[in-house]
Amino acid sequence: MDLETPLSMTQQESVDMVASAARDFAEKYVRPHIMEWDEKQHFPVDVMRLAGQHGFLGVLIPESYGGSGLGYHEYVAIIEEFSKVDPSIGLSIAAHNSLCLNHIYTFGNESQRLQWVPKLAQGEWIGAWGLTEHNTGSDAQNMNTTATKDGDHWVINGSKNFITHGKSADVAVVIARNGERGNSRSMSAFVIPRDTPGFSAGKKENKLGMRASETAEMIFDNCRIPDSYRLGEVGEGFIQSMKLLDGGRISIAALSLGIAKGAYEASLQYALERKQFGRSIMSFQGISFKVAEMATEIEAATLLTHKAATFKNEGKSVTTAGAMAKLYASEVCVKAANEAVQIHGGYGFTKDFPVEKFLRDSKLCTIGEGTSEIQKVVIARNLTKG
Repeated sequence: MDLETPLSMTQQESVDMVASAARDFAEKYVRPHIMEWDEKQHFPVDVMRLAGQHGFLGVLIPESYGGSGLGYHEYVAIIEEFSKVDPSIGLSIAAHNSLCLNHIYTFGNESQRLQWVPKLAQGEWIGAWGLTEHNTGSDAQNMNTTATKDGDHWVINGSKNFITHGKSADVAVVIARNGERGNSRSMSAFVIPRDTPGFSAGKKENKLGMRASETAEMIFDNCRIPDSYRLGEVGEGFIQSMKLLDGGRISIAALSLGIAKGAYEASLQYALERKQFGRSIMSFQGISFKVAEMATEIEAATLLTHKAATFKNEGKSVTTAGAMAKLYASEVCVKAANEAVQIHGGYGFTKDFPVEKFLRDSKLCTIGEGTSEIQKVVIARNLTKG
């Protein structure tokens, strides 16, 4: 499906070029291992580092810091192409780019950028980002993880849950509470290297989908880090996180697009090839209407996502646009994956075809980086502001 996006010719050429590079990389290094990684829940750190060497882990970072220096339209295309092959890898690349790395680059000072950004952008290091806890998913302001000032250092205690790369990351950005619960200005952001004493990995989650993207607990037991590892001002951690999640929702929208397009393309091909009653099942209205709805909804989700990407590139607020893109694209991808299994019939329920994995992977998109319900809260709140 050749979808039109509202880009200039120059922008489109750039997007097409990086999409082709991402597609080639995913076909060569990811596709041969999809089911092996999925069944073993293996996170391919070596492939992630190789992706960094090819410029996919520092997409939005200027070249002066070791990044690719690209914009959000190119970023969307990269995440989409990886996710059409294996959404797990698309998710890991998205989390690394938009959360850990972007947090340090956006809110770090020059010394901090030089210390951590190049190694993350080039794949020498893998990054994690810790906000969520066991009992404080959407209610992050009541987090239990604490940061206590001790002279020129901070002591971090607590744990973070459902963290992408929580076990394998070389460095993590962690939000910890340094004041009263429920106060949006009582949390701060810290960079914590993996070799910090007291920093360990806890339980690795056994998941329905996205099984090649590692999700694990991070535990902090009297982790002592210098004040120079704090990002931004004391008390700004939650505010920083909300700003990051505005842009991060574009990542999940792109991930959703990749899943939806992968499911659509597999379904169209199958519907054209599968014969029943002497003709392809695509000739039956019951099937062709499903494919038509998938194509239409994917087109709409694509336009919403690239609108948010345009706003981000232009420095405009993306709070509403990002939430709308994430909400709609994630719901579309679940519907598309479900319809893909239905179109494939019994074969769709087997692992011989890719659509059962798209269905398992799709559900995370309506949950990660803010549930669909939270997106509606964000959208409604901004609509009532006038």
